[in-house]
Amino acid sequence: MSDQGIKSKPTYSKIAGDKAARYQLLLVEGAGIPSEAMAEGVDPSAFETWTVAHASALPAAPMMDEAPGAVRPFRSTPHLLSALEERLDRETMGLRLYAIGTEPFLWDAFNIASAAGLSRQEMQFAHAGPKARRIYCVHCRTMMEGVTTSIVTCKGCGAALFVRDHFSKRLAAYMGVQVDAEAPGEVPQAEELYK
Repeated sequence: MSDQGIKSKPTYSKIAGDKAARYQLLLVEGAGIPSEAMAEGVDPSAFETWTVAHASALPAAPMMDEAPGAVRPFRSTPHLLSALEERLDRETMGLRLYAIGTEPFLWDAFNIASAAGLSRQEMQFAHAGPKARRIYCVHCRTMMEGVTTSIVTCKGCGAALFVRDHFSKRLAAYMGVQVDAEAPGEVPQAEELYK
């Protein structure tokens, strides 16, 4: 996983599936599966699919089946991730986990699956949606969501942070470091980079 020399910056590909898997679970941050996130020839009905859908988009009686082709909608991302933890606590070997969504969603799912014992080879991720970043202030440990600029003011300590391409899988966030540490007050203009 490398991009432009930054080895920690994640790269993504399309969901290809694994025909040797005993069971395949697809998590989607949104109401539908974006076709551009799936590899050519992959049939989404081969997966049990969990989606995050707005309450008005949920069917009257959600399908709760754990079978290929079943779709289980959730009202929120935290609800889906909590259900994932419970599911993986009782899962046996042979499961493959796939996720489609924003980086924070993908890496929250990765950390839950890793804690449950899944290896990186048993997971596939496809980025879809906004490129806004989750930022971790290395000075005060504040986490900020939805950052789209190259420089952001920390909501915890107030430092002007440069948004680095260094990504922590454990924190599921990019690192923010004080941009004017060596020259206090010299803060360059922020650029909109991650829309």
